[in-house]
Amino acid sequence: MKKVNEKMYYDQIKDWSFDEFQIETEDLTNWDMYEILKKVTDENSKILDLGTGGGEKVLSKFPSYAKEILGTDYSSAMIETANENLRKSGRTNVSFRIMNNLDMDVPENYYDVVVARNTVTDPKQIFKALKPGGVLLVHGVDMFDCLELKLIFGRGQAMDDKKPISIVDYENILNAGFNDVELVPIHQREYFKNKEILKRFLSKVPILDEFSEEEGDFKDFYSPSIEDDKLDEYIKRNTTEKGIRLYRRYYGISARK
Repeated sequence: MKKVNEKMYYDQIKDWSFDEFQIETEDLTNWDMYEILKKVTDENSKILDLGTGGGEKVLSKFPSYAKEILGTDYSSAMIETANENLRKSGRTNVSFRIMNNLDMDVPENYYDVVVARNTVTDPKQIFKALKPGGVLLVHGVDMFDCLELKLIFGRGQAMDDKKPISIVDYENILNAGFNDVELVPIHQREYFKNKEILKRFLSKVPILDEFSEEEGDFKDFYSPSIEDDKLDEYIKRNTTEKGIRLYRRYYGISARK
C-alpha cells in the first residue's frame, strides 16, 4: 500500500462526482442539513462552505437566492474542478478558492452561515468569521460508518480512534463559545447496482483507508487496493432487491454564535 498525504489524495481523484455511482439513498434519520440551510438564509445571506470539493453540492443544494456563497478547499485540483463546474452552471452568486480550514483568511464577523462538510475545522476560527447570531452547520462521517465492511477488510477510516470525531467536534464547538449546539446521529442506507460500481466507489472515497479522523484530515494515510475476496464476502451478506447495501453513519451539528 502506498502512503500518501490527504491533499495529494484529493488532487489525484479530482475528476469524479458522486453522481457517477448512481447511488440510491434511504434516509433513516430526519436531519437534512440543506433544509436547515434554506430555513436560516435569505436574499441577504452570506455563506461560507468549508471542504467544498468539486463544488457540486454548493451548485445544486445551496440556495440560489443567497447574496454571496464562497466555497473553499485545501486542494488546488478540487478548486480547479469547482471553478469548471461553476462556469458550466452560470451561477453568479458563487465563487471558489483555495483555503486551509485551519488557517482561515476570511473577514471576521462577516458570514451569516458557515457550512463544514466532511472536513477538518477549527471552530474558534469559524466563530470569528460568523456574524453575531450566525449559524454553523456541520456534516461529518462518524467512526462507525460502514462498520461491517471495515471489519471484513480489517481496516478503515477512524477505526483506531479512541473517541468518535462527532464527539470531538461537538466538544470543540462548545469550547469555542457557540450556543444552541445540537449533535444528531445520521443513519442512511446506500444501494449500489453492482460490484463494479461499488468497487469503484470504494477506490475513490476513503472509507477503507487507514487514517485518523480524530487527528485531522492532514494525517498521512494508506490508499489500499480493494481485495476481491473480502468484497465478495461483504456483497454476499448485503445483496438486496434494491442492490448492494452499504450502511452509512454520519453526524450533524448545528450551532449559533
